[in-house]
Amino acid sequence: MADDMGSTVPRRQLGRALRELRTEARMTLDGAAETLHCSRQKMWRIETGLGPVRALDVKAMCELYGATPELAGALTALANETKAKGWWHSYGDAIPDWFELYVGLESAASRLREYEDTLIPGLLQTRGYASGVYQHRSRISENERERLVEVRLQRQTLLERRLPPPPQFEVVLSEAVLLRLVGSPATMAGQLRHLLDVGRLPHVTIRVLPLSAGLHFGAVAGPFVMLDFPLRNRVEPDPSVVYSESLTGALYLDRKEELAIYEEVWASLTSLALDEQQSRHLINKIIGEVHHG
Repeated sequence: MADDMGSTVPRRQLGRALRELRTEARMTLDGAAETLHCSRQKMWRIETGLGPVRALDVKAMCELYGATPELAGALTALANETKAKGWWHSYGDAIPDWFELYVGLESAASRLREYEDTLIPGLLQTRGYASGVYQHRSRISENERERLVEVRLQRQTLLERRLPPPPQFEVVLSEAVLLRLVGSPATMAGQLRHLLDVGRLPHVTIRVLPLSAGLHFGAVAGPFVMLDFPLRNRVEPDPSVVYSESLTGALYLDRKEELAIYEEVWASLTSLALDEQQSRHLINKIIGEVHHG
């Protein structure tokens, strides 16, 4: 069973990066396979993330495609992770921050479901709010801060893209997120208005979980994103992934039993959340309070 071969996440990420490098090097799958003295089937399996990959093969492919030493190092480190059972990606280890692992998954997803109890989700943040969030990271320079904000804003274009169709984006926000002031009151009011604007897109649903709901399943689970992927070539879709981030890294879960638990959490959150109309009403009410607070 392919499921016993470890986490699919690093394998998919690695495959995608190698396919992009090969395309940039203007090489066909057959041409690359021939030069590397391996079968087309083996190359195809690596690029589609179907199994563990040897670091040796990745090194050879990176050399052939003319990858930078930094990228080759990052991809070789990733190859070593393709045998791992569960997968935790810690920031600041062998795989550098600029190799945006999560962003790749996000842009390939057909459906994103996100629960947040601390901050406005990255895909919905305004520039002012995002700057306010990064203001609290004392270890990074002003330049890095700017770059992080840019990456965040760049990610948001996926909600407006034409092709492939944008993902269905469903968000449940704890009321606390709307009440927590990030930046100035004006920044916060602008952010809340932005939520109302984006919430009008046909593929975006924003619902608020009121504090009056008390202690619920989501409060125990903490913030997370569930990503579902489209059916490619009408075979089985890529397995769904649950992504949960912390300050030092991120956890990627893709086992059936793990996904089943998060489906339960999501069902519980959506049963307790206000509907879209009530949520808009509450956001409007808070905008008024922020302005006159």
